Amino acid sequence: MDQILINYINEQFVEDQLQISVGLQDDLLGEGIIDSLGMMKLIRFIEDKFEIKVRPQDMTIDNFTSIDSISKYIESRKS
Repeated sequence: MDQILINYINEQFVEDQLQISVGLQDDLLGEGIIDSLGMMKLIRFIEDKFEIKVRPQDMTIDNFTSIDSISKYIESRKS
């Protein structure tokens, strides 16, 4: 799951993929990798790819700060 998310974020949001690659703990919002519009695009991808519904109350910084936190959130929704 982590690698699927990393690949998607690198392809969609990282401008210079030869220089930068997103890691598990990188702060996606704080480092400017993803903005608010990008976050909505990411949530749509997660819903489609992992067949879950991201509830509005779950759209928090805690759940979407890093690849690691996103993976944990997805796992919790699939359980």
